Amino acid sequence: MNKGKKNPQNPEIVGDKHFVQTKRRERKVRKGRMRRERLRVFLRFVFVLAVLYIMYFVYKMPVMYLPKNAFSIVNSEAIQIINNNIVPTHKILTVLNSVKVPDRPVFLAKTGEMEKAIKQLTPVEDVYVRRYILPARMQIIIKERIPVILIAPDVNAQPVAYFTQDGKIVGREYLPLKINIKPLLVLSYGNKGDDYKNWNLDKINELLKIANYIETYSREKVEYIDCRNPNDIYVKIPTVNIRVGKPDGQIFTRIARLPSILPQVKLLDSKIKYLDISWEKVNYLKLE
Repeated sequence: MNKGKKNPQNPEIVGDKHFVQTKRRERKVRKGRMRRERLRVFLRFVFVLAVLYIMYFVYKMPVMYLPKNAFSIVNSEAIQIINNNIVPTHKILTVLNSVKVPDRPVFLAKTGEMEKAIKQLTPVEDVYVRRYILPARMQIIIKERIPVILIAPDVNAQPVAYFTQDGKIVGREYLPLKINIKPLLVLSYGNKGDDYKNWNLDKINELLKIANYIETYSREKVEYIDCRNPNDIYVKIPTVNIRVGKPDGQIFTRIARLPSILPQVKLLDSKIKYLDISWEKVNYLKLE
């Protein structure tokens, strides 16, 4: 019966209404997104301001700065110096007095000038500075050169200097050594013919090598090396004083003869002045 009737609504009008509603919803969604984005930007801005304020507040806190007299007070809580077994703390503080105390928070303080100043002290090989906050303080870690040779004019005299493993000479202001290491004692007058102040690393290593060879072949500890006559060297071990002679290319060959000589020396009842191995093929004993 209704086959002949048409729909009273125009499809084109219905489509237009649907399109308009869709566009309205899209605009509402876009406006919501814009409001949220503006809120995020505002909150981010507030957060940045808060962080900057906190950083400025921390930057200005007195507890973040070293005291102005940090380098002039012994046993200061702001400066801790460790591992300095040879260099006294007061000497380190003396050189630090030439450096300005950092005028910025300790975590921003530059330590290059401090390290450079401390390295001017000859026994110091390297310096490490650790920085701590709350309260502001620094820990200065000293790495000292290893002493290997002590210089003295006589076996019963006080040492006047020492040489380090890398060939540096250190004066008597750092003696006596308060360390567990016992360097090799070398006797030298420091005369023009044998001024120990002119010794280089090769000379130091040669003396250490001589002592090592003597200890290896004699199985005894070297007490000292007498270099007061640089062309006629003596090496003292508990059993006997050994004349090794001139430090030439054959000195280590001569030392290698000790295992065949020392057993005979130990059997003698006479007082021996020295054992002479300075000759190429002949050994003899000098009696007192």
